[in-house]
Amino acid sequence: MKRLEGKTILLAVTGSIAAYKAVEVARLFVKAGARVRPVMTDASRHFVGPTTLSGITSEPVHDGMWDASIEGELHVMLARGADALVVVPATADRLATFAQGRAEDLLGALALCVACPVLVAPAMHPRMWAHPATQANVASLRSRGVRLLGPVEGEVASGELGIGRMTEPQAVFDAVAEILAPEACASTRLDGRHVVVTAGPTVEDLDPVRFLTNRSSGKMGFAIAAAAARAGARVSLVAGPVALATPDGVSRIDVRSALEMQRAVDAILGEGLRGADALVMAAAVADYRPATPSTTKLKKQGELLEVRLLRNPDILAAIGERRSSVRPVLVGFALETGDDDTVEAYARGKLAAKRCDLIVANEASAALEGDSNRIRLFARGDERPAESFEGAKQDVAARIVEAVAQRLAEVAS
Repeated sequence: MKRLEGKTILLAVTGSIAAYKAVEVARLFVKAGARVRPVMTDASRHFVGPTTLSGITSEPVHDGMWDASIEGELHVMLARGADALVVVPATADRLATFAQGRAEDLLGALALCVACPVLVAPAMHPRMWAHPATQANVASLRSRGVRLLGPVEGEVASGELGIGRMTEPQAVFDAVAEILAPEACASTRLDGRHVVVTAGPTVEDLDPVRFLTNRSSGKMGFAIAAAAARAGARVSLVAGPVALATPDGVSRIDVRSALEMQRAVDAILGEGLRGADALVMAAAVADYRPATPSTTKLKKQGELLEVRLLRNPDILAAIGERRSSVRPVLVGFALETGDDDTVEAYARGKLAAKRCDLIVANEASAALEGDSNRIRLFARGDERPAESFEGAKQDVAARIVEAVAQRLAEVAS
């Protein structure tokens, strides 16, 4: 059964540049089985089209108090069947409208009429968020049980940094799912757990200006760290050189080489590997490094330059070898080129050789630099065909984190 099967969500969109995120929120709700009834304010039409929301939800968009096709009062009819009212994004003006209890449009009337949970995801310039009037409105709404999702710190439309950026669609979905389907979310929670994630490439210096590396963007590992944090975990992210923002609620340690990554992971795990409940090795760690890096820039010398390479330590295999209990849960990645049979054979071999609990197998062309991924998930002791999952990296990350949470629940029982 889909997580939100049988639930009806009123998804309201207001006039903010962040309105485009409402489309992804709608998609996540629909994918989870919910009926999504879109409501738009006049201003929101400047940022996202009603045809888009209607196409995603297969429902008509409601944007005014008067609808001749509806018998009775539209806001009463919509409110009667709703399990949640979710406002994505919520502008400063909309927060003021809600706080003052004004019903001058359909959304205002809905907010007064619904008897279900109300969740709002604010989005505005940081100075507008920090203004005493906005903060007073926020305090008033919270006192009445309205749940605010964000905003978060980051870059806003003006290019300035601060608290005012709308939280990401997956975080909105997770918050709603926890309220409407807590039993379905229980097995995927990581409250009280410490999860360590590695991400990105490593860089191995050849001389002061040149290095060996790979094409890993770090996006998959960062998405996993974000998903684990949303699931309630304390997350330590060990990141190679990438230009990605640190996910909300995540502690980040930046490293450069494979040896630095090994030292950072070992320091976090500590003696007896008791420092974490799970380790997800999503980083693309270089297999080799120059044996004798030059301290000065190498000059051109002839047609052939020979470089001797030294094998880097296998961080995951070393931890698998040292592990003497069921924790930390170990998750490895098997990146391969070739057909599905080749990838599966490599993944199952790595699962056994490195003593992992889970292996995420993916084909290189679908994994390295884009925003989507296609994976197969292999579990130790399970010879059944691997579960396959394809989608945006944030969705794939959520599935990997669910598998980690389920594994932790199994070893605890």
